[in-house]
Amino acid sequence: MAVRRSFAFTCTVLVVLWLLVAIACVQIPPHTFWPAAFGALTLPVALGLNLGLVFYWLLRNWRLALLPLLVTVLTWPHFQRGLALHPWRTVEATGTPDRQVRVLSANVRIFNVYPQLRDPDLGSSRKLVQWLAESPADIICLQEFYNEPRSTHTRDGKVFRTVEQIGRKAGRHAFLSKSLTNSAGAEFGIAIFSRYPILRRGTISFGKLTQNHAMFADLRLPGGDTIRVYNFHLQSMSMQEKDIVQSYSSKAGFKHKSRGLLRRFKVGMMARSVQVDTLVRRFERCRYPMLLCADLNDLPYSYSYDQLADYFQNAWATVGNGIGSTYNGRLPFMRIDNQFASPHWTVEDFKVHYEIPYSDHFPTTATYDLRARDEAE
Repeated sequence: MAVRRSFAFTCTVLVVLWLLVAIACVQIPPHTFWPAAFGALTLPVALGLNLGLVFYWLLRNWRLALLPLLVTVLTWPHFQRGLALHPWRTVEATGTPDRQVRVLSANVRIFNVYPQLRDPDLGSSRKLVQWLAESPADIICLQEFYNEPRSTHTRDGKVFRTVEQIGRKAGRHAFLSKSLTNSAGAEFGIAIFSRYPILRRGTISFGKLTQNHAMFADLRLPGGDTIRVYNFHLQSMSMQEKDIVQSYSSKAGFKHKSRGLLRRFKVGMMARSVQVDTLVRRFERCRYPMLLCADLNDLPYSYSYDQLADYFQNAWATVGNGIGSTYNGRLPFMRIDNQFASPHWTVEDFKVHYEIPYSDHFPTTATYDLRARDEAE
């Protein structure tokens, strides 16, 4: 019995050390030491094992449970990143209407305009555009946006004149940051739509070798406060879902696909770490209350997420329950779309819209209350 207990305690110490190393890996920029990113991905496993050891030792020897229990308490914010738990929380608006903001964020996958994405009658495209246009959100941030200023698909009517439909016709100001305009005049990029006046706007480049970038808009709330909204889309890994599924579905698939997938995964993580560092430097200079909407293309246990979580509240981690996955595909448990808020805000609620399946990302909405200045300080 003593030997078994000694072995179990040794395993407990090793799990605690593993957990601490994984947390350290999360904070190392992949562009300076890329193997750390792979160590960071083991963090949820280490967190789960440590929590399991708490219950194991409570049944065996409560004194020995103190070590994993203490570690669980100290690392609880990391646990909440991947599995938010607020079972007794009730939604209750506390702010005044002129300081309350409703935000919608979505990667719309260019509204399925490509032939391999569209359905015969453009039903999914129409429904998604209509849902966005009719949304009660005050601010809408969209990634992988697509617009036809003069409809290039004449037989499709005005379905892809999205700036007009989600913007002016819905009573919103529009800011489209274009990454590409094709030969037919169609526009690709990211966009912000706002019911509030746009005072100032701008874009943030991530370099010439990528179309991914960020944008911001300064908005004037009805009460006179100015806020800044950032919308950004970090580097994709350029990995096909079917390749990932094949890589773990069979030994032959793993051998054939794994090397290329790992290489693209590495390149993507390194690029995103540089991009998020670029953004953080901009955030540090901003004097306004900030709201961030993003397709991070990264999990909560990543350097990119960690850098944002150091400065901002993640809306799902603050008020949500469960994993909050946002990827609409065969890969489960992936929350790669996020909203963040600076300390000036109280997060009232957050929702993932699983009933809107028209893209490979589910939209998210959140409600924020701008705190009084003395509360935020």
